[in-house]
Amino acid sequence: MMDSLIQAMHLVFQPQVLLVMLASSVYGIVIGAIPGLTAVMAVSLIMPIAIFLEPVPALAAIISCDAMAVFAGDIPGTLLRMPGTPASGAYTDDSYKLTQQGKAEMVLGANCFFSAVGGLMGLLVLITAAPMLAEVALNFSTYEYFWLTCLGLTCATFMTSKDTVKGIVSLFIGLFITTVGFDMITGQPRFTFGSIELLAGIHVIPVLIGLFAISEIMRRVSSTTPPDASYDGKIGHIYKGVFKLWRNHLPNFFRGNLVGIVVGALPGAGADIAAWLAYAISKKFSKTPEKFGTGHMEGIIEATSANNSALASAWIPAFVFGIPGDVTTAMVIGILYIKDLKPGPTAFIEHPEIIYSVFICFAVANIFMLILGYYAIKTFRHILRIPPFVLLPIILVFCIVGSYSINNSLFGVAVMLFFGVLGYIMEENDFPISPMLLAIVLGALLEKNFIISMVKSSGNIADFFERPIAGSFAAIAIMIWLYPLFRKLYRVMRVKKA
Repeated sequence: MMDSLIQAMHLVFQPQVLLVMLASSVYGIVIGAIPGLTAVMAVSLIMPIAIFLEPVPALAAIISCDAMAVFAGDIPGTLLRMPGTPASGAYTDDSYKLTQQGKAEMVLGANCFFSAVGGLMGLLVLITAAPMLAEVALNFSTYEYFWLTCLGLTCATFMTSKDTVKGIVSLFIGLFITTVGFDMITGQPRFTFGSIELLAGIHVIPVLIGLFAISEIMRRVSSTTPPDASYDGKIGHIYKGVFKLWRNHLPNFFRGNLVGIVVGALPGAGADIAAWLAYAISKKFSKTPEKFGTGHMEGIIEATSANNSALASAWIPAFVFGIPGDVTTAMVIGILYIKDLKPGPTAFIEHPEIIYSVFICFAVANIFMLILGYYAIKTFRHILRIPPFVLLPIILVFCIVGSYSINNSLFGVAVMLFFGVLGYIMEENDFPISPMLLAIVLGALLEKNFIISMVKSSGNIADFFERPIAGSFAAIAIMIWLYPLFRKLYRVMRVKKA
């Protein structure tokens, strides 16, 4: 083991590898900080270069780019209420409200610090418990995934503090949107209205840009009140008070990391789902859930810890069994095959130095994040000083480019504009948009696992409850669904007795 570790350190700590990591980190920050250009897009654009690099520099470039892009998505979400990645959308409202209160440095410092530490926590689990967690993840069948997705969607109701009914309406709108396109079993087109573009469904990225960025642009343009001048765009020392914040929110930090590690280890889940689920769990267990969405640090810390810890744990099934944990690790597996490094249990025996090199690259990337994140935040803060009549058209151009680049089609731009108007109308009428976005992210996964499970069980609903893990998830989900009804009946009974 020591020989492999020393060899791995020799492979990583070379000037050309560190230079590749530095360049990839800067590139990931720039892409992640632009609304609509996601971490997956950043990694996919760097893949053609990675193919021609040696194995360790190639993996180092992907790791650095992915980690930095996920963190950088928090910057425009905090400063402009326009999240750079879907994971950042979970806590954008809280982050932006704190910016309006003049606390941008506290939020961005927490984002950077907890993202880096969360990534290191995920790395620790990746090193110590990879085989065990991968084995647990492989025990998940479509039944477990169905109920886990139901729990994730149920969490959407906890994201709405004012009106649960409106949150549920928003959730079902999102689920309806995921039914657009080909039916996965019959191959019949659904709700396409003769449009060829709609046959492939509606991509989440133009929806994300529309719901957050375009609706925010519309809100600022249509506002009759002058912009809030209470915050002048100055950002102090971003790490000042971060250790105090960490001590005060230790339960949120550890719970967020736990959620990120577990969700990341499940094949096909990833950082986006981990962040949304961690935010919802934070609100559920908070003593002050009514503060969520108004500028509260609990959900921010928990979710931002979860998304980066999920990045590391997503490599667990990829390394141990050759099964991708998310889109990025799916691309990594392709790189490994090209380099004649077949992933799986034998990789720990045949190429241990490559495995340890990945571990070291994760550690270095998260250390880079603390340093580069500081300068990135200091640089991007200047966007708050740009006059709105200059800034908004620039943001609109980036939004159009991001939506167009998904399929190189103007249809993505049309989708973005449609959901921008829809998001604006919904928020003007106090309908939250977060449940709808979460439903769009999870809806396809819900439908796929439900249909496959029904086919396997020949329509026998009892099979959804027979497996121990699936039965436990089902019991938790059903109890959460019935809890409001029981609470209402209990109150009615108390009134009658009084």
